[in-house]
Amino acid sequence: MTDEMIYGAEMEEKAQKGAEEILKDRENVAEAIEEEQSRETMDDYAAELEASFQKVREGDILTGTVIGVTDTEVLLDLKYYAEGIIEKENMSNDPDFNMKEEIHVGEEITATVIKTDDGEGNIVLSRKEANDKMAWDRLRTMLEERTIVPVRITEIVNGGAVAQIEGMRGFIPASRLDAAYVENLEEWNGRMVDVTVITADEEHNKLVLSGREAAREKLQEEKKKKIAKCEVGAIMEGTVDSIKPYGAFISLENGLSGLVHISQISSKRISHPGAVLKEGQTVTVKIISTADNKISLSMKAVELGEAPDEEVFNYHESGEATTGLGELFKNLKF
Repeated sequence: MTDEMIYGAEMEEKAQKGAEEILKDRENVAEAIEEEQSRETMDDYAAELEASFQKVREGDILTGTVIGVTDTEVLLDLKYYAEGIIEKENMSNDPDFNMKEEIHVGEEITATVIKTDDGEGNIVLSRKEANDKMAWDRLRTMLEERTIVPVRITEIVNGGAVAQIEGMRGFIPASRLDAAYVENLEEWNGRMVDVTVITADEEHNKLVLSGREAAREKLQEEKKKKIAKCEVGAIMEGTVDSIKPYGAFISLENGLSGLVHISQISSKRISHPGAVLKEGQTVTVKIISTADNKISLSMKAVELGEAPDEEVFNYHESGEATTGLGELFKNLKF
């Protein structure tokens, strides 16, 4: 055999082996793909199988897909050995709820198991009970986070009003309906109110709401905006609203209130504001400070026709008042 013939035979053998290896590689890839597809199918089947053998108990919350709707009940696919049924009375608290208009095939519904077998192998569920449970969870979160929620007053009852929130009936006491106690409750029927949850007791089905905090916060914001518009040095009229040992509170013509400290009532020294002022009296005052969103006033500055010494008064609801000069001199000994 010649060298050329030997070389040709070797090349043919190599080509044949190469073709066999390529074929083998293709077979291995095909087997791997088939194995992977088979594994996925088995995994899916195993998941459904495991779900079908899951133990269902009363009180469990399940989610299923609607596969049928009638005027009286909804049929659910729970991916379980039994199907779920929700009867109309267990669907909604609304007596006018229309099953066929509100529920559609293919949508998902979450409901609570109230009976594991209705006698015909179906699981009896209640969406209404599940909604109530989830609503209480949301209400407790609102209570913890002091969330402000707008609600509409739907009913006036003895001592307060009723509003619906998260599908639950909440009571708003008259003392907490607004920033101050509400005398005429009937005027509030049908009105929108911003409320916070102050009691969410699922065990005793007790839900109490309050509009007072949101109302006071709103008033405070409005007051800040009005005070920001007040100009130090402005002169205006006001009415003596109340008299304290340290000064008098004046209701101004712009709807705000400010304090005239006893030292700013008159250029003459007086022992008590009541010596020269009485409640309801009209006075002319000058704004001398709006620090800390509190208005300090002076009658003396108007009387003298000039600004007072730089003396700013900080007053508190407790009835105490301090002055800038007082703070400067209180630690000095003479």
